[in-house]
Amino acid sequence: MVIPVAELTVGELAARSGVAVSALHFYEAKGLISSRRTAGNQRRYRRDALRRVAFVRASQNLGIPLADIAAALASLPQERTPTKADWARLSATWRERLSARIEQLERLRDNLDGCIGCGCLSLQKCRLSNPGDELGRNGPGPRRLLGEACRGVPGPGRAPA
Repeated sequence: MVIPVAELTVGELAARSGVAVSALHFYEAKGLISSRRTAGNQRRYRRDALRRVAFVRASQNLGIPLADIAAALASLPQERTPTKADWARLSATWRERLSARIEQLERLRDNLDGCIGCGCLSLQKCRLSNPGDELGRNGPGPRRLLGEACRGVPGPGRAPA
C-alpha cells in the first residue's frame, strides 16, 4: 500500500512537474508558488503546487507574461489552486490578447519575404507604399505590421481608407 505524501521536496516537485529546480525557485520568488521551511531550512511544497506549476507553464506557453500570471493566481480566493473553471475564466481574459498576437504574426508571415512592415528592409517597395517614410511619423518600428496604413495604401489585411 502506497501512502500519499502530504508535501513534496523541491526535487520531487521538479521531477513530477518537469520544471527545473531553478525555475521553481524563480516561480517562488515571483509569488507564483509557495513553500514552507522545515526546521532544517528545506523547502516543502503542498501537493497542489503541482497544479499551480502546470497552470504557470500552460499560461507561459500562451505567451502570457509572468506578471499577468501572478495577478491571475493572486485573484483566486485565498490564493487557492486553480480549478478547471478558474482556467476557463482566466484564459478567456487572455483570448483577445492572443487573437491580436495571432493577427500580428499573420501579418509578419504574409509580408516576411518582401517587407518587414516599414521597418524598413525593402527600400524599392517602400518608395511606393511609404513615400518619404510617412509611417515613420507614427513612431518607431514596423508600423505596417502593427496594422497602420500609409496614404490610402492599406496595411496587410486592411481595406483601403
